Amino acid sequence: MTTLRPLSRDEVRRIDGRAAEELGLPTIVLMENAGRGAAGLLVGARESGPARVLVLCGPGNNGGDGAVVARHLDAWGWPVRVRWTVPDDRLRGDPALQRSVLGRAGFDQGTIADPSAIDEDLRWADWVVDALLGTGLAREVEGPIRAIIEAVNASGTPVLALDLPSGLDCDTGRPLGEAIRARMTATFVSSKLGFDAPGASGYTGEVRVVDIGVPGLLLEPFRPRA
Repeated sequence: MTTLRPLSRDEVRRIDGRAAEELGLPTIVLMENAGRGAAGLLVGARESGPARVLVLCGPGNNGGDGAVVARHLDAWGWPVRVRWTVPDDRLRGDPALQRSVLGRAGFDQGTIADPSAIDEDLRWADWVVDALLGTGLAREVEGPIRAIIEAVNASGTPVLALDLPSGLDCDTGRPLGEAIRARMTATFVSSKLGFDAPGASGYTGEVRVVDIGVPGLLLEPFRPRA
């Protein structure tokens, strides 16, 4: 697989939009590939069998990716808890569908009404999957989401971030107020522009690229030129 150059926030959006609009590739297919690939990375990083995993899901597609991670880990025998930052009636599209699937399958999932409520979950967990905020974030993190990020960082529990650590600016690699400090980042399609910025590795940890099945036609403009 040819390595792509790092992508900006707008380039990520453009690839996703073209896949859906021009090729008719359902976004939920890309979400499934992303979540399964990230779950596989976490399993590969664990040397001593299944771990207890807390998956923290935001309201957007990053949260939907997290739900897919939870489903695959559960299928592979890993104990999983899923916590969403918004109630189910505020979810739309693919994330709403993913939460519904988990509910019908009897997952331990719920909504975080108070950020301090995740302290017990963090003590329980061997790993946290960060699916709170995606590449589209362009303003400072505040309120309950910031409190959740601070609690995760303070816990010392190792984190797998999906696509990029929540709160990290995709283009600059700087924290927008506060950002998750991950041990590993499963980034989709290609690395992100900000990952090469000074200090960004303190948030991303080890970066691993996950192929999510975007056709080569859409990726060709981002291949390095000889």
